[in-house]
Amino acid sequence: MPIGTQGAVKTIDPEVLTHLDTQIILGNTYHLYIRPGHELIHRAGGLHSFMNWDNSILTDSGGFQVFSLAKLNKISDEGVEFQSHLDGSRHFFTPEISMDIQRHLGSDIIMAFDECPPGQADEKTVKRAVDRTTRWIEECRAFLNENESLYDWTQMLFPIVQGGIFPNLRKESACSLIPYADSGMAIGGLAVGEEKNVMFETIHLMDSLLPKDQPRYLMGVGRPTDLVKSVQSGIDMFDCVL
Repeated sequence: MPIGTQGAVKTIDPEVLTHLDTQIILGNTYHLYIRPGHELIHRAGGLHSFMNWDNSILTDSGGFQVFSLAKLNKISDEGVEFQSHLDGSRHFFTPEISMDIQRHLGSDIIMAFDECPPGQADEKTVKRAVDRTTRWIEECRAFLNENESLYDWTQMLFPIVQGGIFPNLRKESACSLIPYADSGMAIGGLAVGEEKNVMFETIHLMDSLLPKDQPRYLMGVGRPTDLVKSVQSGIDMFDCVL
């Protein structure tokens, strides 16, 4: 997917993307929330209108960007408190807030709020992230069930499987999240510092665990050779800022 972090794919007009048969663009919830703001985008008619883009849009949950601000955040079971990278102002993301922001943006595919631990995290840390991710998908789904779409289309929720490089935790996370998947699933927590061969072993494992009749989205992987190997293991969607 081309990356439209702040509502535009850098150096490429929407008309060119359409000519290239681009089917979907990724927008970044954290950056769009910080600037120009999801409420302003909603008043402008939603992200499709704001970007002048008629095809599909996927927005991430903001979780990865928030967790990557390691020195600026504080994680709890309720959510994540963090400082803006622009002005230092403090904000708090919960699963419900992430869903509400994406609901206002009006993307077609919205990503569940998850915890993405570093690639070198120990098993105890990764287990805690898996447990939080499972609790948070329940809160994401409940919020969306209780709040109607603000637009004339249905927004699809993709759960994000965590578990790091630990096969037992990957299996646990996948089994817990599959009941919440009706249109696709994502694999998170890879390409974050682990060895490349371990990454591919994990991707191969996920091929045996995830539904065959839904798209699989491998988050944060985009190098050409990695794409080829991952497609061979059943991956359909990718994003990466190289």
